[in-house]
Amino acid sequence: MGEEQINVETLIHARWVIPVAPDNRVLEGYSIAIQHGRIHDILPTEQAREKYQAEIEHELGSHALIPGLINAHTHASMSLLRGLADDLPLMTWLNDHIWPAEGRWVNEEFIADGTRLAVAEMLRGGTTCFNDMYFFPDITGLVSSAAGMRAVIGLILIDFPSAWANDADEYLHRGIEVHDQFRNNGLITSAFAPHAPYSVSNAPLERVRTLADELDIPIHMHVHETAEEIAQGLENFGTHPLDRLHDLGLVSPSLAAVHMTQLEEDEIARFAETGASVVHCPESNLKLASGFCPVGRLIDAGINVAIGTDGAASNNDLDMFSEMRTAALLAKGVSGDASAVPAATALRMATLNGAIALGIADETGSLETGKAADITAVDLGTLETQPLYHPVSHLVYATGRDKVTDVWVAGRQVVNHGVLTTLDQNEILSHAAEWNRKIAEIDELLEFT
Repeated sequence: MGEEQINVETLIHARWVIPVAPDNRVLEGYSIAIQHGRIHDILPTEQAREKYQAEIEHELGSHALIPGLINAHTHASMSLLRGLADDLPLMTWLNDHIWPAEGRWVNEEFIADGTRLAVAEMLRGGTTCFNDMYFFPDITGLVSSAAGMRAVIGLILIDFPSAWANDADEYLHRGIEVHDQFRNNGLITSAFAPHAPYSVSNAPLERVRTLADELDIPIHMHVHETAEEIAQGLENFGTHPLDRLHDLGLVSPSLAAVHMTQLEEDEIARFAETGASVVHCPESNLKLASGFCPVGRLIDAGINVAIGTDGAASNNDLDMFSEMRTAALLAKGVSGDASAVPAATALRMATLNGAIALGIADETGSLETGKAADITAVDLGTLETQPLYHPVSHLVYATGRDKVTDVWVAGRQVVNHGVLTTLDQNEILSHAAEWNRKIAEIDELLEFT
């Protein structure tokens, strides 16, 4: 007589399970058992059918199960500014178009509608967690949590006033309130998010360093994004921005430095010694002609490199499959080394490395027992993915977000056969169309066309 079956909430049977940790492992004919929102077991499908009885069972015979993708740098609600001011260099784009548009339109309603649009796009594309930097982070957190999506919300800090706060004191005070608001939320964590070295002065940055240590949360910041930023740092402070951040004590394992396209060899070596992470945004950097992050050299130096899309206003999408492919191809082209970023490395950058950069690797980023069941199912049984010799290669080089069929966050199915289960797609589209109409009526913001 066989042993009595164990009851679990969900069983997912797949052609492949690609856990990411340990590296380069592909499990064929495996299943994942989910209980209480966590991965209870990963085992061969034949054994899973004998051992477990599930309330819900999924048969995904042509799919790969991967960790939910982690978008390590976003400005989520800027999805409402998608395509507003394209084909411009960063500072022109910011000063002449984006900042004026934000000054006119950014309020709680804009943030809520823009975040819902972004969350819907990301979930449908297999992204289960994003790291955000924008105004009204409390609204971003509420919208994301209600949609069942994991997020690290940035406690924004910038030297000029906005609809969110008037000065550094208020930015930091409100940021700490937001951190406390979500302290016990299972999906939402926070990070200090000073905008950039050129937009935040020394005294507020010193306070961020102290507060981040006290609260034990990461720091998320644009760093060395353009050559102009370096020149400006030399002119205003007599040193490179990264050196200034070192002097202020911000470069530590808690720092996620975004972009990093302008780096010298000694800066890479010094950065590697600190344990800080880099967030690579390849497509945004290419579109804004900001430069090339030397990803291959960073990895060789032992630096943790994650991937982000940046905002949809400068990308113009939130597609992490596309970013993985671009990151891998760009690294090869820049270095002249076809092995610079292999497919497995690109997948790790988009999953576990992101979790490490955001301080949540104990919770998510890989498919391991005990971790949250943040899982993306990708159909590799289509015409576009045949024949199939190496599933990880196909995930990076041959497939795309359109092949994502099902997504779970903390065990909750948020995408079911391509359909959002926690968000109303028609309502999101209606709100986006209304913002499109309002913003397009303001002629002075569209002069570049």
